[in-house]
Formats: sequence, C-alpha cells, structure tokens
Amino acid sequence: MNISLQSSKFIPLASMPKRAENHGTIKQFRLDLVDILMFLAENNMLDTTDNSIADCQADILKALGAIETIILGKPNQIRLAACCLIARGHCLIEDLPGVGKTTLSQSIARVFGLHFQRIQFTSDLLPADILGVSIFDADKQVFKFHPGPVFAHFILADEINRATPKTQSALLEAMEERQITVEGSTYPLDEPFFVVGTQNPLDQSGTFPLPESELDRFMMRITLGYPDQEAELALLAGGNPRARLYEIKPVVSIERFIEIQRVVDKIHCSEPLLYYVQHLIQATRNPGLFVYGISPRAGLAIIQASKAWALMDGRSHAEPGDVQAVFAAIADHRLTASEQHSRPTLDLINDLLEQIPIP
Repeated sequence: MNISLQSSKFIPLASMPKRAENHGTIKQFRLDLVDILMFLAENNMLDTTDNSIADCQADILKALGAIETIILGKPNQIRLAACCLIARGHCLIEDLPGVGKTTLSQSIARVFGLHFQRIQFTSDLLPADILGVSIFDADKQVFKFHPGPVFAHFILADEINRATPKTQSALLEAMEERQITVEGSTYPLDEPFFVVGTQNPLDQSGTFPLPESELDRFMMRITLGYPDQEAELALLAGGNPRARLYEIKPVVSIERFIEIQRVVDKIHCSEPLLYYVQHLIQATRNPGLFVYGISPRAGLAIIQASKAWALMDGRSHAEPGDVQAVFAAIADHRLTASEQHSRPTLDLINDLLEQIPIP
C-alpha cells in the first residue's frame, strides 16, 4: 500500500509513541514503522493509494454513465475515448457521417467540464484560422496576437481530412508539445489539452489522407459504426440525443480531472508487463506482416493507455488484459498490412494478441 502524508503540521515529540518506557532522553526513543503508521492513522494524516484510485474510478464511471445516456449502445467506444483522454492522448474517430462522432466528442467535453471548441475543417481553411493571427495595433504601434480556437481544453477537429495537408499540419506541434509557434513566438496551450479528430472514409469525395506523422500523434483511432437494433429503437423512441446533450452537468471540475490524470501516471507497470508490451511492439516490425512497425511513441502510448484502463477498473497496477484492451485501437491506424496479406490489418493485430505469450 502506498502512503502519503496529508498534512505537514507540527507533531510534538511527546505525543509520538515509544517502544521503551525506561529511557530518559529523547535520543533513546525507538520508533518503528508500525508505531508511526498507527499514530498517523489515529490523527487522520494518511491517504492510501487504494482510496484515491477508488475515488477516481467512481468519478470516471459516473462520467461514462452520463455519456451512455446520449450515445446508445457503444459502451466500449465510449470507454476507449475516455481512456484516451485520461491518458493525455488524442483520439481519431473515423466513420460515416451521422453516426454520432461529433455528439460523442461534445458529451465527453461536457461531463469532464472542459472548455470545448469545434473547428470545422474545409478545403479553404488556413493554419491561421486554427492557431490565431497577429494584427497590428495602430494605437500602440505593435502587432498583437489574437489566439485562435486551438486555445481550449478540448478541440474537435471535425472532418479533419477535408482540409489540405498544409492546414492539417498546423496541429502537429500543438498535439505533441502542447504549444504553438506563430511568427517566431511560442504560446503554451491550456492544460489539459485534448484533440478529437473526426474523419470520413477516404473513399468519399473531397478528402485528403492524413500524413503518417499526424496519424502517429493520435493515440487511438476508434470507429462507432451503426447502432444495434435495440439501441437504434431506443434512439428512435427517445428523439434526437442532442436535445439531452445540454442537460448534462459536469461530473468533475477541471482541477479534479487533472488530478485523475496524475493518478494515471502513478499506476504501476511490472517488468514482465513491460517485456510483454515490447514483444508486441517487436512483432509488428516483422516485414512479413506489416509494411512498417509501430513507433516508440506508440509504445509509450500503449503503456500510458494501459495505466488509464487499469485505473478505470479500480486497480493500482496494469495487467496484460489492460494492454490487450487498448492495443488494437492504438496500433490499427499506424500499421499497414504487407501486400501478401489480403486480410484486414485489425485481424492481423488480433492474431498477434493471441500468439504473443502472456506473462
């Protein structure tokens, strides 16, 4: 059990427990760990990691429950998107128009109390429309920077693949370094910072494929797909979910959300688990399976997302099941099957998960 002090208040030496009664000086006090723990517990100065994790899990599950009242029949996709956000990643949602990509993004932003900005990507969108622009102030005779919509906690890059590659690349620095550079000046972005990119299938007209460098900056890619029969009947009976969207109240404050992200960093990954992840990564670099393997950045994303998944399950340590839960969403958009394979990339990834021994 990990233990941290909740208070730094002065503790009188006389009140500290003693193991021996016959010593006459303070120097002869003998304190052991059990004594100290009992004393701190009696004075309500202990905070266990287990309790902290349980509180975080409760907040996350409450948020997921609120989202599931809007996005029906997609619990795993909602969980993956929330996991990505908690792990400080960015998420790419690829699917047909009208299946709920934008609504899912807005729901997540609202339940976690994040400042939301939507940027509609079009073929004539310019980088300055995203980042901001410097305008000359005639009174002060200086150029003043006017921030663009990227200065928010939650950015929805809607239909990101309808913009030109030059405009798409405007997000690269922001997504990786949480800052932007305009005309030689660097501006830090708000914390937390999260980008959800939605894109339509590439076979639709007016789309530009995202470059590999930008795809690699998205921690996960998920698809929503059509709802099943039960969910669609509930959707038709309940009316447009957007009407209920604005009734959602934030579950946590921004400060609390940042605390949850910090708890993710403290989730333990054992050495055997790290070897398991490395074996999965190495397997993707087999030229007989994929054109290119996944990058070290993707490996770090797998570890971080696995920690977030463990926290959502209320555990202080990550397990192989956490890795398997997030691996496909992290690897699928980074991998391309070799020409000799006619099977989908996702099937090959699932084969790897079955073939690599679990520690």
